[in-house]
Amino acid sequence: MALPKLAPVQPAHDKLRALGILALNGMFDEMDALGVLRYAVSDVLPGDLAIVSSFGADSAVLLHLVAQVDPSMPVYFLETGKHFSETLDYVETLKKHLGLINVHAIHPSSDDVKRFDPKGDLWETDPDSCCHIRKTEPLEPITEQFGGWVTGRKRFQTKERGVLPHFELTSDNRIKVNPLAYFSDTDVNQYKIEHGLPEHPLFAKGYKSIGCAPCTSVVAEGEDPRAGRWRGLNKKECGIHFDFNGAIASPMTAATRHTLWKDGAFIADPFHDWTEASDPATASYTHVPLAVFLANRAAFLANPHPLGLLVSPGEGIEAVEADVGRFASIAIKFPGFTDGRGYSTARLLSQRYQYANEIRAIGDVLQDQIPLMRRCGFTAFVVTHEPTRQALIEDRLPEVALFYQPVGTAEIPVGTRPFLRRVS
Repeated sequence: MALPKLAPVQPAHDKLRALGILALNGMFDEMDALGVLRYAVSDVLPGDLAIVSSFGADSAVLLHLVAQVDPSMPVYFLETGKHFSETLDYVETLKKHLGLINVHAIHPSSDDVKRFDPKGDLWETDPDSCCHIRKTEPLEPITEQFGGWVTGRKRFQTKERGVLPHFELTSDNRIKVNPLAYFSDTDVNQYKIEHGLPEHPLFAKGYKSIGCAPCTSVVAEGEDPRAGRWRGLNKKECGIHFDFNGAIASPMTAATRHTLWKDGAFIADPFHDWTEASDPATASYTHVPLAVFLANRAAFLANPHPLGLLVSPGEGIEAVEADVGRFASIAIKFPGFTDGRGYSTARLLSQRYQYANEIRAIGDVLQDQIPLMRRCGFTAFVVTHEPTRQALIEDRLPEVALFYQPVGTAEIPVGTRPFLRRVS
């Protein structure tokens, strides 16, 4: 079944704001999973809620609740390309058994996989990046279409999830609904037995929490059910359930807001700054200063992970013309009192070099600059100026019709004075 083509929407939480997230969490008994889900679907976010399911060891419980409330609810399964074959079979088993009629598989970008994981072994050296390209990035545009989404997470699974509420308000002002938050391992197993739910084929073999095959192992008696995920690594989550600050969202207030504006919304930023401790051979999702890249070019080109480039005023992007395709993002820095050289750099990238990935503006980014920046090729903006932030959210950037430089070859109407160029 093809994915529905939905436009991203701004979440509307009038009902939630009226109740307050704390009051909403206080409305339900800890074990009233069905009541939580039914109320979320009917009153909190009617028609604006999706399910995200791993179709793992415990997934049948949540999906059974979904089937009772509304079997036509959209259910999204992250088909990473690394699942056990048993998991793929289990998807079909549960769809048929529960009568789910709106299940969609989400696949990672084939271009990203080809570029960053050509040998299929990224999970061995950088599991965080592997999860990002196979789970986080594919899921983000899906969840942006909804005001909230439902997860099967539970408090008992990890220490980090030990404070999990039924309802979370995330930093992008969406809601995560966790109907099974208070269920114990015993509760989950008892529910499956009482309702005759099909078991995941690997559960009986000791797989208590099932994700991608390379990163999932058998759990020994007495171990944490998620001990078999990323065994031996300091990793507990794939990333799709982290809020922007890397933690479970506060049950009362949203975390610090995102600052990256892209595709009409403030979103989580996967990139971070280069530091002295960073290694050119292993860096991932880092904006590398241009001078550092040139000094370590061979190591960066051999590095299999996603990278960005940081360009400061006065630095010539021409020095890396042959390598711009290596970068998933190029950040151009604007100091206070805007330096016009940044606009020229963006034009070189987008027009002369045909660079098609993200060009972002960072630094002193203000609302009256953004129309000019967009015109020169910028597609993303890191915004810390509050009035600019509000102008973007409310879609009230100033309209600019007169520019001092033409863009492209067809923007100069006949009769226009040579020092002024009007948008045609």
